[in-house]
Amino acid sequence: MLPRVSRTFALGIKLLPSRLEMPVRLGYLMCRIADTVEDDLAMAPERKAELLDEFLTCFDDPHRADAFGEAIEELTTSDDYIGLFAATGEVFTLYRNLDVRTQDILRRWIGEMVRGMRQFVVEHPTGIRIGSVAEFHQYCYYVAGTVGHLLTDLWHHHSIAVDNRVYAKLLEDCEPFGEALQSVNILKDIAWDAERENSIYVPSDLLVAQGSGHDSILHEERRAANRVALEPLFRIAQDDIERSLRYIENLPLTAVRIRLFCVLPVLFAVATMREIEKSEAMLVPGGNVKISRTEVKALIFAASTSTLTNYSLRWLVDRVRERPFDFSRR
Repeated sequence: MLPRVSRTFALGIKLLPSRLEMPVRLGYLMCRIADTVEDDLAMAPERKAELLDEFLTCFDDPHRADAFGEAIEELTTSDDYIGLFAATGEVFTLYRNLDVRTQDILRRWIGEMVRGMRQFVVEHPTGIRIGSVAEFHQYCYYVAGTVGHLLTDLWHHHSIAVDNRVYAKLLEDCEPFGEALQSVNILKDIAWDAERENSIYVPSDLLVAQGSGHDSILHEERRAANRVALEPLFRIAQDDIERSLRYIENLPLTAVRIRLFCVLPVLFAVATMREIEKSEAMLVPGGNVKISRTEVKALIFAASTSTLTNYSLRWLVDRVRERPFDFSRR
C-alpha cells in the first residue's frame, strides 16, 4: 500500500534496518491517513475536526480503529488514498503488535501532528491561508517537525549507535530535519496548492509588504513582487536544509542505513531548491518546479556512497547545488 501513496518514501524505508522498517512504515501511513482528512476539499471543517478527534481514539480502541475506515464514502480524494483510509483498522492492528515503547513514540508525535492539523482546519474553515511567518513555522512544525521528533525517538530506541549523547545532539536539529522537505515542497507547489488544494502557505504579510496578497499570488502583473516576497521563505528552507545536514552529520557512521534513509530527502530538497531559486514557474497558473527523473535516479545511487563520510556527503551536496546531478556530467 505504501508505494501507492509515496514511491519515494517506500524506497527509503527499505533502506532502514529491519527492526525500524515497520515502525517507520506505520508511522508514515498514519500521517497519510490524517493528511487525507485534512486535505479533503469537499468535507466540512467541522466534520474534519470530528474525524481527526476520532482518529486519535484509534490508538486506544481497536473497535474505533476498525470503524474509522467506514467514513470512506465522505472522501473525495484518489482511490489510493481512499484505499489507505479504508485500511485504518489494519494499520492499527499492526501498530498494536509493536513493543510498548515504540507504540508510545508513534502515539505521542502523531497525536501532536493531528492536534495541530485540527487547529488549522478549525482556524481556516474556507481553506488554509497562512497569515504570518510565525504561523508558517507553526504549520511546518505540526505537519513535519513532529516527524523529525518521531524518527529521532525511533532511532534512539532501536539503534545502539544512537546513544544518549548522540540523541541529545540530534534533538537540536530534528525539527528542521523534518521540516526541510515540507518548506521546499510549499515553495515548489504554490500554484498547485492554490488551484487544486485551496491552500496558500505563503504568509500574507510577506505578500502585502510587496504590494500583493493571497488573492493575486498567481497574477502575472504581480509576479515580480510575489517572487520577491518568497525570498524570506527561501532563507528558511535553506536554513532547514543546512540544519538537516548537521543532523545527518551527527548520526554515527556505524548507523549507515539510518544515515542513508535521512540523506535521500535532503538531497532531493537541495536539488529542488536549486531549481526554485532560478524559477518563477511556481507562481504561474498550472506551474510547478521539479527535478528530472534522471537526477532523482542518479541521486539515489550517489547517496549510497555519500553516507560513508561527512566529507563525501558535503561534497555531494555542494555538487548538487551547482547544477543537475547525473553521471554523464561529473
